[in-house]
Amino acid sequence: MKAMIVKELKLIGKDKRSFFFLLLMPALFIVMFHSVFGSAGVSGLSIHAIDQDGSEASRALLSQLGTMVEVELDDPSSLDEQIGKIKQGQFAAVLVIPSGFASELQNGQNASLKLYEDPASQTALAPIHAVLGNLSDRYRELKISRALQAHGENEAQVGKTMASPIRIESVPTASDQIRYVDQVVPGMTVMFVFFIMITMTRRFFEEKKTGLLARIRSTRIRPIEYLIGMWVPFVLTVIAQCAILFAFGHFVYGLHVGDLSALALVVLGLSIAGTGIGLGMSLIVPGESAAMVITQLISMGGAMVGGLWFPTYMMLQLIQTIGHFTPQYWAQHSLLDIVAHGAHVSDVLGGVLVLLVFGLAGLAVAFFRLPGFLRSAVS
Repeated sequence: MKAMIVKELKLIGKDKRSFFFLLLMPALFIVMFHSVFGSAGVSGLSIHAIDQDGSEASRALLSQLGTMVEVELDDPSSLDEQIGKIKQGQFAAVLVIPSGFASELQNGQNASLKLYEDPASQTALAPIHAVLGNLSDRYRELKISRALQAHGENEAQVGKTMASPIRIESVPTASDQIRYVDQVVPGMTVMFVFFIMITMTRRFFEEKKTGLLARIRSTRIRPIEYLIGMWVPFVLTVIAQCAILFAFGHFVYGLHVGDLSALALVVLGLSIAGTGIGLGMSLIVPGESAAMVITQLISMGGAMVGGLWFPTYMMLQLIQTIGHFTPQYWAQHSLLDIVAHGAHVSDVLGGVLVLLVFGLAGLAVAFFRLPGFLRSAVS
C-alpha cells in the first residue's frame, strides 16, 4: 500500500492539468475577485455631485457630505453628460446643488437638492438615500439649535434638548475588521478543492484502461488496501493545495490566518470531504466526461449556494437553507470564523464533523461499489 501511495503522489506531481486546476486557477481567481470586488469594498460608498450654486453654503454642504461618503465633484456644465452616463449604467445617481441654494437657506426657505437617479439601481441607491437623509437631519438639527439659542437657551440646554432619547452602542463581534480578502481566499480555496474529483476520476479510468485494475485482482492486495492506497495521495494533495493558497493569501494580501491548529483541522476535514466524495463518484460515473459535468455542478453549484463568492446573508433565505446541505457551506463558515472572528479548535468542531460525514459517506459508496468496479475492469 505504501508503494501505491508513493506511485500516486508521483503521478499527481507530474500531472500538469492537476496543477492548473488545483493551484494556478484558484490563485488567478483570488487575484481576479479581489481586484474586482476587494477594491470596491475598500473605497466604500461614493456619489457624483454637481455644484451649480458655487456658494460658500454649497461648498459647506459638500464638505459635510464628504465626511460620510466619497464625493466625486463634476463640472457644473456636464449635467446632461452625467445623466447620459446614468442611463448607460455607469453609475447610479448624481446629486445637483442648484443655483439659489444659498439664498434659499439665508431666507429661511426649504433649500432643494436634486438627485438624478437610475430607478433600476435600487440596491445601490438605498445607501445614498440613507446618507442624504442623514445630511438633511444634520441641517434640520442645526436649524432647531439656532432657533432654541434665539429663544435664550445656552449651548448646554440646547444640547440636552437635541439629544436623542435612544443611544446605539456598537459591539464588535470580530477580532479584526473583515475585508473581502477574508472572504475570497477561503472561498476560492474551498471551491477548487472539489476540482480534485476530476483528477481522481481520470486516474481510476486510466488504471482501468491500462489493465492495472484487472491485474490487481490476481494479486494479494485486498480491495480495501487498493482503495486506501488510491485515496490517501489525494488527501495529501488537497492539504498541500490549501496550505499553498492560504500562504499565497497571507503573503500577497496580508490575510490573517488565525489559529493554525483550527485551520489545519478544517483543512483536514475539507480534504476528507472533497476526496471522499470524489472517490465515491469515481467508481459510479460511466466515464470521464460525465465526471467532468458532475464535478462542475458540485463545485460551481456549491460555490453559489455555499457562500464562497459572497456572504450568505446577502442571499435569499431559500438559497441560505439549501446551502446548509453542502460541504462548501460548512467549510467556508468554519474558515471565516477562524480568519475573521478569531475562532479556535472548539469553535469549529461542529463544522469539521459535518465535513467528515460528507467524506465518510463518499468513502462508504466507494467501498461498496469497488467490487463491481473491479469486475468491470476484468470484463
